[in-house]
Amino acid sequence: MNDISYILEMIPHRYPFLMVDRVIEKKEKSHIQTIKNVTINEPYFTGHFPEKPIMPGVLIMESMAQSACLIILDYIDNPKHHLVYLSKVNNFRILKNVIPGDQIIINAETINEKMNSFKFRATCHVNNELVAKAEFIASLVNK
Repeated sequence: MNDISYILEMIPHRYPFLMVDRVIEKKEKSHIQTIKNVTINEPYFTGHFPEKPIMPGVLIMESMAQSACLIILDYIDNPKHHLVYLSKVNNFRILKNVIPGDQIIINAETINEKMNSFKFRATCHVNNELVAKAEFIASLVNK
């Protein structure tokens, strides 16, 4: 369940927009811990920024959302017939730059679930240091 094959089976994102490399730990319907390996060969680094590469904050947020998506899929019978859309972001904070070579540990937890809408809290750590955090809502829709 924790390798890239599982992730590719469960969510529709593909290179260059797949922002989760591995599931470390998962507690059904409540919590997930994932890894995003940040490498210099990712296409956004050519322009963000050539002399000082920094992972864009929106992609850090996307890594949290994709991780949470793997929790939502526990709630439904047939994940392949659904998509998960990020619908609202609250209190997103970037506390430190993420650079090539970093490994982001993403923790996401379900706060609330109501009528195909899910509220999450997530954090990103690099070397045990908090680099980003957010609360957000994602919605489950039929393909």
